[in-house]
Amino acid sequence: MPTARQALLDAALRALADRPWRAVRMVDVATLAGVSRQTLYNEFGTKGGLAGALLRGAADGYLAGVDRALTAPAPDRPAAVALWTLRAARQNALVRALLTGHWAEGLPRPDRQPGSRGRTGGKPPPEPGELLALVRDRMAAASPGVAAGRCETVLRLALSCVIVPVPGDDAADSRALRLVREAARPVVAGISGPNRTAGGRSPR
Repeated sequence: MPTARQALLDAALRALADRPWRAVRMVDVATLAGVSRQTLYNEFGTKGGLAGALLRGAADGYLAGVDRALTAPAPDRPAAVALWTLRAARQNALVRALLTGHWAEGLPRPDRQPGSRGRTGGKPPPEPGELLALVRDRMAAASPGVAAGRCETVLRLALSCVIVPVPGDDAADSRALRLVREAARPVVAGISGPNRTAGGRSPR
């Protein structure tokens, strides 16, 4: 059975799916969760505290998926993380915003003002560059022989498909997923592209 805190977070996400964050009321979240409004305030302090908890939860969920992807066979780990990044960003608007820094209208935003932790005691979620660096370093540590720079390149390939959607990418067998998977292999292997010669030089 979920705790009151988790029930409130789930209720806030359900409310956010139906209306913009500015229209989500604390009393509505408490009602959806089946708890008192005082319980909600005890857990999060303010609506800003609730927003911060939602964003930290989205970041933590994404990073947990990164760790799962890193259990793939060693040569496949960077591609597995890139594919998870693409899927997570497409499925969760909060994850997409945290990774790209582009906040769609109606989403809660992190409060990065000094001293803004409030009664929840939580810090803001990482900024996009911090989140990318964190994932890059985890990828590199789990992928022997793959430089951190190559891991970052694979991640940025995935994020490029998030920021600029691939035309016609609405099929179950996603074209964007295939593009990222195919592009990740030569990057991780240290090959700059398909037009290399056997000697490793690009044709002129």
